[in-house]
Amino acid sequence: MKRFIYADNAATTKLSDTVLESMMPYLKEEFGNPSSLYELGSRAKTAIERSREQVADALGALPREIYFTSGGSESDNWAIFGAANAMRQKGKTHIISTKIEHHAVLHALEALEKQGFEVTYLDVPGDGIVRTEDFERAITDKTGFATIMYANNEIGTIQPIPEIGKICRDRGIIFHTDAVQAVGNLHINVKEQNIDLLSLSAHKFHGPKGVGALYIRSGVRIPNYIYGGAQERGRRAGTENTAGIVGLGTAITEAVASIDKKAEYLTKLRDYIIGGVLKNIQRSRLNGHPVKRLPGNINFSFEGIEGESLLLLLDQKGICASSGSACTSGSLDPSHVLLSIGLPHEIAHGSLRLTLGEDNTFEDADYILSVLPPIVQRLRDMSPLWEKIKNEN
Repeated sequence: MKRFIYADNAATTKLSDTVLESMMPYLKEEFGNPSSLYELGSRAKTAIERSREQVADALGALPREIYFTSGGSESDNWAIFGAANAMRQKGKTHIISTKIEHHAVLHALEALEKQGFEVTYLDVPGDGIVRTEDFERAITDKTGFATIMYANNEIGTIQPIPEIGKICRDRGIIFHTDAVQAVGNLHINVKEQNIDLLSLSAHKFHGPKGVGALYIRSGVRIPNYIYGGAQERGRRAGTENTAGIVGLGTAITEAVASIDKKAEYLTKLRDYIIGGVLKNIQRSRLNGHPVKRLPGNINFSFEGIEGESLLLLLDQKGICASSGSACTSGSLDPSHVLLSIGLPHEIAHGSLRLTLGEDNTFEDADYILSVLPPIVQRLRDMSPLWEKIKNEN
């Protein structure tokens, strides 16, 4: 039987048994509408509020600051369009972000530019980490909002969020962070880290797909995103996904409880694979900071090959991996993140992202290290570009 190794946890994670068990009653017996006044509906409402408390506890927030959404993209859009609307009412029309944000953020900002907002997209050095001095220099008297991702979904680099948040707090700038990759992997306290708005998605930490949350700090006023009924305290209309919300609460509680143990294990496993690849595959490059990155994130570029061919051959060996964000898998263009940190097109095309989870083992790592070098060599043997690289060197 073909071996199966799932190493694409940044795209999505497997639903945990505990999460599934917590959701099942709300898919069957406890099917009531949370807005209904009778007991069946009241029990659903109680379950939602319990999950709200769980998310708040995980983030160091208050339950009333947590709003449930359909996922990370909706949370990002609500935060960005809401903050832009709020800042425009105060005469502020300048936004600061980076060139390596997720497309849920970048495309929202592009839409705002068409509405007359000015956006500064900060350059990011080769290690993938935003410099706070660059951020501070970009601030003008028109700056009212900033959105900087907590940890990059492709190269895993962790940004100086508390420091940037402090700058924003001191200057009266609303600060949002897309923490979709960070929640469940890193310790987050929205109060201590000066965060006004934070987006998260359950399926990145063993919860269900189609449910997420937006943290809105008390005192930060942004408009509603979906109008209709009185759900989510009148801020986000639509009948609640009770089972999904319960799964989110269970998943985030589980994830936060095991962060340190998980991080220690995944860091060792990550570094083991990184060391093996750099040692055994010539002209390979680790993308992003070697240490200040998510515990399970590995991103390589291999000169002389195409990433898509690499993924197909790895799949034949039973290894699930990616070449970047799952949200751009239909695109033939190289990763905008890799281009932004200075890689030329021909090298950015040959990228591989492995994102590890608790189920991955050192035996899995050895298997990856055994099949990856010959696959890279096979592709290079067929590549005219590799012949050119060899001749030039």
